Amino acid sequence: MKAFYSLLLIVIFLMQVDAQPAIYIAPKAIIKDTADSTISIPPVAADSILLAKPDSISLVAEEELPAAVKPKTINGIASFYSKNLEGTETATGETFKHAKYTGASNNLPLNTWVRVTNINNGKSVVVRINDRMHPRMAKKGRVIDLTIAAAKKIGLTSKIGLTKVSLEVIDKNEENRDPKEAKSNNNIAVAK
Repeated sequence: MKAFYSLLLIVIFLMQVDAQPAIYIAPKAIIKDTADSTISIPPVAADSILLAKPDSISLVAEEELPAAVKPKTINGIASFYSKNLEGTETATGETFKHAKYTGASNNLPLNTWVRVTNINNGKSVVVRINDRMHPRMAKKGRVIDLTIAAAKKIGLTSKIGLTKVSLEVIDKNEENRDPKEAKSNNNIAVAK
């Protein structure tokens, strides 16, 4: 009989609880002055987290932001993909290949072209964002995960593993790309 009343109380309690769980939304970045287009991804502070229900939130997609508000440069840490991901599917549906100049980022829209510059040595490479990083990597301050070909181009090797970089969003038709980069049929620069 005790078990019956306990079960009944639990059922009544669950019926009174709102079925929609709360989610936490943290800002991607804080842009203080649109004249200065360089941003750094801040760590999420407890007081900057919004507690809300999914149906009560209206989010603006990053692609909908006016050009003056979009960040042009993002500073952070770069890493490169694991070798065992060769042949897997990316967020854009393409087959992942280490020989292509592509990258994964959670800070930029898919198919965005960026110039990745190694802050330590000044070397740079142009890549297209075609994948997303694991959220755990983004929490560690990483802003991009590069293919091995792109990582080697900026001096990022297996001995180093991580390096500070600057990501600059560029127009995909920009003329001052590295002349050694050739476009394949699907507009991805390939290493020669």
